[in-house]
Amino acid sequence: MAEQQRGRRAIEVGPTGQTVAANIARLRKRREMTTRQLSAALERAGRSIPASGITRMEKGERVVTADELTALAVVLGVSPVTLLLPANTRGPKDVNGLPTQATTEVTGAGEVGAADAWRWAWCMEPLRYPVDVDAEEADRLVMDFLLNSRPVGLLSAEGDDRVSSAAFGVRRGRESDG
Repeated sequence: MAEQQRGRRAIEVGPTGQTVAANIARLRKRREMTTRQLSAALERAGRSIPASGITRMEKGERVVTADELTALAVVLGVSPVTLLLPANTRGPKDVNGLPTQATTEVTGAGEVGAADAWRWAWCMEPLRYPVDVDAEEADRLVMDFLLNSRPVGLLSAEGDDRVSSAAFGVRRGRESDG
């Protein structure tokens, strides 16, 4: 077993993992919970993570699995996406004193606007739009995103609203940098 562990490479915590780490710490503190209290709540929810594991998660020293992310979201009373994305979409103020959009790094996508990342996570629109396609192809890509990102029947009592959302043009005209 010792030889097997020596041969393993530790899984690196990437940029989204770092955001998760910061959000776990932020929400735990906001709820005035210690790591031991959060550990106990997770145990009651059926997902055992020792307090030391939570500390390592918050420091970005330990990867959070999908099951752990879900259990943490349940116990902390938030959506799983709340753990994945930054808590603030406002960036520094521009020359007129208005806040600009903050950026965040999303694993696999690089640096993107934080509000754009939230709209993507909420299944509102793609994270990026290709710059080299015409409007018709861009609309097709948006419709494809909506059809494949949203569950059937969730948002509309009359039927599946994914197609109507695409037909009404959810696209905001953003352009990708690649």
